[in-house]
Order: sequence, then C-alpha cells, then structure tokens
Amino acid sequence: MPLRTKILDALERDARISHSDIAVMIDEEELTVAKEVEAMEEEGVILAYKTIVNPERTADKVTCLIEVSVQPERSFGFDKIAERIYKFPEVSTVFLVSGRYDLLVLIEADGMRHIADFISNKLSTLPNVRSTSSHFLLKKYKELGVVLVENNEQERIPVSP
Repeated sequence: MPLRTKILDALERDARISHSDIAVMIDEEELTVAKEVEAMEEEGVILAYKTIVNPERTADKVTCLIEVSVQPERSFGFDKIAERIYKFPEVSTVFLVSGRYDLLVLIEADGMRHIADFISNKLSTLPNVRSTSSHFLLKKYKELGVVLVENNEQERIPVSP
C-alpha cells in the first residue's frame, strides 16, 4: 500500500492522530509522515480536518436533505447551478446524483423555519431549479463511518398473554 494511502487511512479514522503515532502505525519516520501530510495539504489532497458531532448530545439542529431537480446550463452542465447552491452558508453538502433528481443538498439550521425560508426564498427561486423535495432527518445512526448511537440493547422480555 502506498505511503500516502496509509497516512490518509490513519487520518480518516482519527484526524487528531499525531504524526508520531502514524509513523509507529505504518513503520515510517515521523519526519517522513510530517512532510507527506504537509505536501498533501499544499496539493489539496487533504482539504480539512473535520469533527463529527453527535447530534444526540448537542443543541438541537435541524438537518434536511433536499432533492433538487435542475435544468443544466449549456456549456456548464450542472456545475454552475451546483456552485450557486453550495455558496449559500446554510448548505453543508451538495452532490450530483443519478436518479429522478439531479442534486442532493444537505443543510443544517437552527429550526424548521430557517430551512423553510431557505427553500422558499433562496433555493427554489434560482433560475434553473425546477423542483425540490425535502426530507428532514429524524435520527443519525452512522455518519462518515462513525456510529453515532450508543448500543443500549437490552433483551426484551417476551410478553405473552
């Protein structure tokens, strides 16, 4: 496995892991690991280090997945409309997807009212947006490979009449 892949695997599991710990894990020199991480940051291979927050243990934020059907622009396809959407500060994720809609947009806000305002005043008024369909997330079980729920399995006692 290439050195970069080993380093990226370690960082994807734990972005806070030290260069020295990675070096031990992959049997390389700490300085080599540090230089590779720095090079990957400069090259844009590593874009950010992100924390995954368990929404069950924080203040309530409302998360909404929005399916967006758009009219692609000549010469730009879906890129220009996707760019306009991802520049809104409320938007955390935009994917181009196959299926019955074109873009999948993820937003988080302090309440449903904020999301409703975003959809009705910002997103649906964009010239190339044909329709939207919203899905509010009720519970997150796993995100980016991290299980967010505690295993509180208790054996159910069978109840019979």
